[in-house]
Amino acid sequence: MFALNPNSRQASRAAWVALHYSNYHGASPSGLRALRHVMKVSAKMIADVGVKYYLQFATEDYISGQETGNCFATVLYQKKSKPEVNIKCARTQDQKQIQEEDRRVFQYLRHQTKPITANKIPDSHGNIEHALLPVWALAVAGSSHIMLDKSKENVGYFLAQIRTAKQWIRKDGAVEFEYTILLHKTPTQEMDLCYMNVLWSLHQVLTAKYICASESHQLDDGSGQEFGSAAETLHKKGGNFLQGLSASHTRSMGKLCAQPEAAITFPSKPRYSKRE
Repeated sequence: MFALNPNSRQASRAAWVALHYSNYHGASPSGLRALRHVMKVSAKMIADVGVKYYLQFATEDYISGQETGNCFATVLYQKKSKPEVNIKCARTQDQKQIQEEDRRVFQYLRHQTKPITANKIPDSHGNIEHALLPVWALAVAGSSHIMLDKSKENVGYFLAQIRTAKQWIRKDGAVEFEYTILLHKTPTQEMDLCYMNVLWSLHQVLTAKYICASESHQLDDGSGQEFGSAAETLHKKGGNFLQGLSASHTRSMGKLCAQPEAAITFPSKPRYSKRE
C-alpha cells in the first residue's frame, strides 16, 4: 500500500470511475453526482490482477453544483476486464426529494405525445435549455456505463455532447431514448463517437446499450435484459448494432469521425438555463 497525491490525475480519474459506476447503477437522473475534490487516496499492486485504489472524495450535484456529501470507494483496475468498483456515499440531500424529482422527470418524459428530438446538447457555447435537462441527465446516467467500461488507469472519459437525441414512445410505460454522443477522452483529448440506447423505468435498473465508432464489437447490454422497440429490433437482427442503425445515423457517425479533433471543442462545464 502506498499513498498518492489527492490532486493527482490518477486520483481524480479513479474517483470519476467510481462515480460513473454510481451514476449508472443509481438509475436516478435527479441524483447524479460529480467530483468536487479528492481528500485521500492510496493504492496497492495486486499480483496478476491489477492496481486497487482506495479513495475518499467530496461530491456535488451534477446539474446544480451543490454539495452532495462525501464518498468512500475502491476501484480495482483489472488487466483483462473493466474496473471493479465498490462505493458508499453519504447524502446531504433529502432522498425523498430526489425520488420525487425523478418521478416528476419520468412523468414529463413518459407523457410526451410527440417524441422529443434534439441536437447538440450542450451547444457550442456550453448552454443547455431547461426543457432539455432531463434528456441530458438521462444521457449522463446511460453514458456512465460506457465510460466505466472503457476507463483504464491512465485513460478517463467525460460526456462532452449529445449530438442527436430521439425519443421512442413506448406502450409499456418505460422511457426510451436513442443518442449519438461524443465522449471526451483524457489525457489524449480525443473525442469518441458512440451510439447509445437508454431505457428507464422508475424503481428499476436503467439499461444502456451502445457501440462506439472506434470499436467493432457487438452490442453491449449492461443489464443482461432485453427490451422492446429499437433495442429489441437490434437483438432480433442478430445482435449486430451496426445492422440496427438507420442510414442517417450511419452517415452521421461517418461524418463526425472524419472531423479533425480541433474542430470539436466544448466548454469544460455546461451552463444550464433556468426555467422560464
